[in-house]
Amino acid sequence: MRSGIKKRIAFLATLLFGNQNLVRDFVDNCQDFVTARSIDELARKMNELTGTPDVDAGLLTEEISRYDAAIAAWPALHNDDQLRRIAHARQYRGDRIRTCKFARINDSNAMPLIAIREFILVRKSLGGIETDLESRVLNDSGEVLPGLYAVGEAAGFGGGGIHGLRSLEGTFLGGCIFSGRLAGQSISKG
Repeated sequence: MRSGIKKRIAFLATLLFGNQNLVRDFVDNCQDFVTARSIDELARKMNELTGTPDVDAGLLTEEISRYDAAIAAWPALHNDDQLRRIAHARQYRGDRIRTCKFARINDSNAMPLIAIREFILVRKSLGGIETDLESRVLNDSGEVLPGLYAVGEAAGFGGGGIHGLRSLEGTFLGGCIFSGRLAGQSISKG
């Protein structure tokens, strides 16, 4: 019973104050995290990390200043889509505690600044191979390419198709199975 109470208190503390130990562990042990006490230093460290001069300290300062100015404005005047989404999420009482409050980036009370190197991955093909109703691939003239079939995401079920542009990952399975079934039936006839 006592350990259950301790776990609940620890959970509430993490919700209210963040997981400082986890952040410290990432900063100390992950090569993709860099920290700094100024925007210029952060830009320099980001460039050192990647070995390129891609981050312009002046432009980064300008963008952060613009964002911080939007934070300082009255919430009704926020013209940044991300800020509007945060405000909307925080209207629901259940999300208020777990959705971050508005916070300036360049705030001396919130130092250090942290940048995280990301590696972009492709998750969806969004279709692109034109097929007929039997999942046979069509050429530029709309004629069937003999013996070539496309199913699933390659045939347009991965980012639109029957579920629309903003479909969720798991919803593609039905279309993938359906197009695979059609291809199998067409192959078995052939």
